[in-house]
Amino acid sequence: MENKYNLSREQNIFIAKRNIVDYIWKSANLEGINVTYLETQVIYDGGVVNGLTVDNIIAINNLKYAWQFILESENLSCDFKLLTYLHKLTCDKLVLNQDLGKLRTTPVNIGGTNWKPQFPIESQIIEELEMLLKQNQKTKTEIAIEVMLWIMRRQVFIDGNKRVGMLFANKIMIDNGCGIITISQKDQPTFFEKLIRYYETGDNTDLKEWIYDTSIDGIKLNTNN
Repeated sequence: MENKYNLSREQNIFIAKRNIVDYIWKSANLEGINVTYLETQVIYDGGVVNGLTVDNIIAINNLKYAWQFILESENLSCDFKLLTYLHKLTCDKLVLNQDLGKLRTTPVNIGGTNWKPQFPIESQIIEELEMLLKQNQKTKTEIAIEVMLWIMRRQVFIDGNKRVGMLFANKIMIDNGCGIITISQKDQPTFFEKLIRYYETGDNTDLKEWIYDTSIDGIKLNTNN
């Protein structure tokens, strides 16, 4: 699985900033946060939106702060510490304080399937994450997708796993100039169908390839000058 894009970090950041409201909107919808693009834009700009729940507004602002953190954190390693910090940023005021940045200690049900994830144990999570990140035979794009899907399936946290997984993956993508992982509105039903299959089987092959083919944003640079 080759890198689709070969950008500098600065070029990748430029793309992210240009489309950041769109990325936040799609990520929020992926987690069931029912906001429109226009509402997301208004919240991002600090405006007031009537008719939305307080939690929805908080969730959008949290994604804004998390994205800003990623874009400003050039020398920060992708590791377990970052994973837990991203959960604190994305779920602040949305889960109980004792759950922020902490591994899940209660069972969860996954909509659309009877499959249940095992409880995350810190030593195992750290080991599994490090193994995924150190796959030197794979491109950064493939590693980013695999880590994102692993976070989602492992259900590391009590809430926000899809948001955290995508943010963590995009930190890898941006740092290595590989573009942005973002799942369009029209593709989200297909994503969830494939995600459920991945949850139940543990085989990420089909979903990983589908994300690679449909859900990576970037620009091709003209290198013929």
